Amino acid sequence: MDGRIIRRLGEKADPAKNEIRVDGERLKLQHKVYVLLNKPRGPITSVTDPLRRQVVLDLVKDVKESLRPVGRLDADSEGLLLLTNDGELAYRLTHPRWGVEKVYHAALDKRPNSAALRKLREGVELEEGITAPAKAGMLVRAGGRPTLEIIIHTGWRRQVRRMLAAVGYKVVALQRVRFGPLQLGNLPKGKWRRLNPAEVSELWKAVEMQVKSKK
Repeated sequence: MDGRIIRRLGEKADPAKNEIRVDGERLKLQHKVYVLLNKPRGPITSVTDPLRRQVVLDLVKDVKESLRPVGRLDADSEGLLLLTNDGELAYRLTHPRWGVEKVYHAALDKRPNSAALRKLREGVELEEGITAPAKAGMLVRAGGRPTLEIIIHTGWRRQVRRMLAAVGYKVVALQRVRFGPLQLGNLPKGKWRRLNPAEVSELWKAVEMQVKSKK
């Protein structure tokens, strides 16, 4: 560090002020990147795929940094997907401890009755256990299929689809429209954009506030 050889554990240094080398190679500060993608149907939420299927990173090739998806969206689901190289923020956003809300719009094969909505709000039994109570209500839309807005804060495999199947309904189309304070907005399908500093700050505020409220 700055010409000194460190032989003792616990030494502290600031990479922004000190030159730090390991085996002769200088350590570089990692530039944090946050990308919002409107995922279309088809690509899988993964960095690579041994079967050579299209992955979500194929849609953001112009970004040089090594990004990873925050949470998952099934191949046949679409909507808001956050990608970042900020591991700490990604961990907090996806861990149940912080209870970050995820909002989905689910087009169904038929209109759910009040009993089904009540079960979703109370918790549905899946193979992992009883789901946490969801917020669920019908959206008012002219024509088209009946569409349910459902809000959960866990991320079990295909959770929304399985919850609705458990109460007797098939999901025809599923879109995530909000993740914590982050909104999908009018971003075209298959396109992406970088988050602005205010949006990143709101994401951090969401997880920090959740921690404080549960102490």
